Amino acid sequence: MPRVRTLLRWLILLALLAAAAYWLRPYLKNAVRFVRLLREPMPAVLPVPVEGVQPEDLQDTWGASRSEGRKHQGIDIFAPRNTQVLSATHGIVARRGWNRLGGRIITVTGPAGKHHYYAHLEAWDLPDVGDWVEAGQVLGYVGDTGNAAGTPPHLRYGIYSMSGEAMNPYPLLLGTASRR
Repeated sequence: MPRVRTLLRWLILLALLAAAAYWLRPYLKNAVRFVRLLREPMPAVLPVPVEGVQPEDLQDTWGASRSEGRKHQGIDIFAPRNTQVLSATHGIVARRGWNRLGGRIITVTGPAGKHHYYAHLEAWDLPDVGDWVEAGQVLGYVGDTGNAAGTPPHLRYGIYSMSGEAMNPYPLLLGTASRR
């Protein structure tokens, strides 16, 4: 009887490990890539993450007043509804979902562990949480979801450190940022 109990315990442990591996699979498949991303420096220049928008078309909306006494911690990139939103960098999709302010959002963790936040999307494209994306890959489409409802369609693009500190993406999109 003790052998049966021991065998049963091992089977339960193996079943739990298999379930955990299955649940963590999206995160584990890119674990090595994630460590490499943390070691990579932040690029000094990033492409504009909206199809067809050029750097000279951008306006720096960083720090502008927003509702509830907030300051804007990103840049608004205006474009027609359903224009492709492209990943500004390679990385791993860390979040894909909905929040009150951003509406339909997706976040990509890129070089130096920076989180690239794309908000107000009309719809998502294929990448899901845990997927690896390349710069220029379609993440979704310009919209006006969240607190942007009723405004002209645009992408709200922000960059955050792992500690949550925001940085202005405008100089990076223009190619005028100093390396950090």
